[in-house]
Amino acid sequence: MNLEELQKVCKKLKAVTEDVKWGHDLCFCVGEKMFLVAGLDEHPTTASFKVPDEDFDEMCQRDGFIPAPYMARNKWVRIDDISRLTKKEWEHFAKQSYDMIKSKLTKKLQKDLGL
Repeated sequence: MNLEELQKVCKKLKAVTEDVKWGHDLCFCVGEKMFLVAGLDEHPTTASFKVPDEDFDEMCQRDGFIPAPYMARNKWVRIDDISRLTKKEWEHFAKQSYDMIKSKLTKKLQKDLGL
């Protein structure tokens, strides 16, 4: 898995936008809320995303994962190399994070975005 493949996975989700924030982070958003962030200036490429509260501790125990800096309190994890996960795993984790963030959007915004 590389950054271009991860972009394709994220962009398949409805109403997703991408933006570079802080000069070096590629952020994937729904309704202007981030659901996945990839480090553009890091080699290997890192990424952070939200996981369900009940999965957070277990995910942080997996090889290559840590609580995401600044976002751990919101149950985000960081992987030190995006190639540690397969495309199928990225499809799962990106969609899971997307769905959790999307569910917090207002009903009006969800409707406006066609979600």
